[in-house]
Amino acid sequence: MVSLFILNRAVLNKAIVHKCIDLLSRREHSVKELQQKLMQREFLLEDISPVIDYLLEEDYLSEQRYTESMFRIRVNKGYGKRYIENELSQKGISRSEISLANEAQSIDWYLQAELAYTKKFGQKDIFDQKDKAKRIRFLQYRGFSTDEIMTVVNAQQVIP
Repeated sequence: MVSLFILNRAVLNKAIVHKCIDLLSRREHSVKELQQKLMQREFLLEDISPVIDYLLEEDYLSEQRYTESMFRIRVNKGYGKRYIENELSQKGISRSEISLANEAQSIDWYLQAELAYTKKFGQKDIFDQKDKAKRIRFLQYRGFSTDEIMTVVNAQQVIP
């Protein structure tokens, strides 16, 4: 009876490893994100934990790679530092890991804010305060700081 239990446990662990490799082959995942996806597939946390440890040891799963990948992806889509940091925090990434990835990327956030602004609004002049507020809200939603936003928005000509 005990050997049947051990055999079932080995088969279960193998299924979890295969599912993890399948998910990781598509894109990087954080530990928390991978655990959640496996629990949605009705695997138990007690079965998932040793597999996650194995994947971390063998470098199939890496928080650093995930963080750097998310920074690149979100910056290319026009998001600011605050948005990216918040998203990574929700995915279970530590503040220190986020800071390291941000420093490694050496991103000019003022330039990123300008690029996002120009992509959305082009070189169109600001018509009134309502239009200016709309543009500011857009950049705030995208996660740019007040200083970055005001630098970009104030560079645009306001039509009286």
